[in-house]
Amino acid sequence: MSAAPKPPPVIAVTGLAFEAQIAKGPGVAVVCGGGDGPRTASALQAAIDAGTSGILSFGTAGGLAAHLVPGDWVVAEAILANAGRWTVDFAWSARLLQKLPHATHAPIAGVDVPLADAAAKQAWHDRTGAAAVDMESHIAARLAAAHGLPFAACRVIVDPADRMLPPAALVAMRADGGVDVAAVLRSLASQPGQLPALLRLALDARSARAALLRGRLALGPGLGFPNFPEL
Repeated sequence: MSAAPKPPPVIAVTGLAFEAQIAKGPGVAVVCGGGDGPRTASALQAAIDAGTSGILSFGTAGGLAAHLVPGDWVVAEAILANAGRWTVDFAWSARLLQKLPHATHAPIAGVDVPLADAAAKQAWHDRTGAAAVDMESHIAARLAAAHGLPFAACRVIVDPADRMLPPAALVAMRADGGVDVAAVLRSLASQPGQLPALLRLALDARSARAALLRGRLALGPGLGFPNFPEL
């Protein structure tokens, strides 16, 4: 008997290169947008055209709910953005919650530019009730809905709701999702007073990365997609 054909991969949509590296695995194709919305949408469309079982927004996020700390998981119950609201696949989200049992189940907000300060985060939380925010989930949700594909999102908090992102963090991302070290150093040279905040963010990012690695291991092949073969 011939082996059953492999199902199309799940697409993991990330913003940063280290998130994409963690997401990789059996049954997973990765799109890393590097914080650029149009580039993310174009790369995701190409991945969809190649074939997929579903789309998962995966990686880190900013905290909007006050109780969330670096390393906490959020599994989306919906995606909210200025352009609208998107639902998530119930069965997939339930599987994510089973595999990430301490995760918060709440809406995730999608934005086109980072929410850099506590006031902006508080305003989004008050207006939407979202617990976390990232720059890819709304793009992934929109394209999944347009193609009738299952969609889910799970993100790890890196900067909590009361934390302000230092200027160097806002210029740190390269187009490929890596860190632009030269841009960070230039920012530090022009505003050296931000160094303590940048070091604190680095510690938070370390906690988030460790949680992301543990969660990725728990999700397994196909990133928790229901009934995905144990490749």
